[in-house]
Amino acid sequence: MIYSEKLPTADQFFDLFETTDWNTKYELSKEELYIALKNSWYTISVFEKEQLVGFGRVICDGVVHALILDVIIQPERQGEGIGKEIMNKLVTKCKKHKIRDIQLFSAKDKAGFYEKLGFKNRPGNSPGMELEQYW
Repeated sequence: MIYSEKLPTADQFFDLFETTDWNTKYELSKEELYIALKNSWYTISVFEKEQLVGFGRVICDGVVHALILDVIIQPERQGEGIGKEIMNKLVTKCKKHKIRDIQLFSAKDKAGFYEKLGFKNRPGNSPGMELEQYW
């Protein structure tokens, strides 16, 4: 397995993204997703031969805030430590740049995975809201 900062192709990422069911909500095209990837601050792609089996990315202002997104592992490859290694690389990059606030979006059924890595759920009375509007 190869962990790389190289972006996957639009086709490779779209196929992996489709395994999550997130696109049911977002209805993003391959091209839109690829633009999002290219606008990331840092990415990790995991390849086995030519196949993308895992991915994660960070969007960041470079000083204060970083947001980890799109940590995706092929369903049949989950539990092999790929996600943990991706998260380690993403967090290490943020720490290397002394980012003070690292947050993440997590699928609701994956909170336990992130808690094992030191992340905590925000208390209900914490700041943070989301505008859920789709145009």
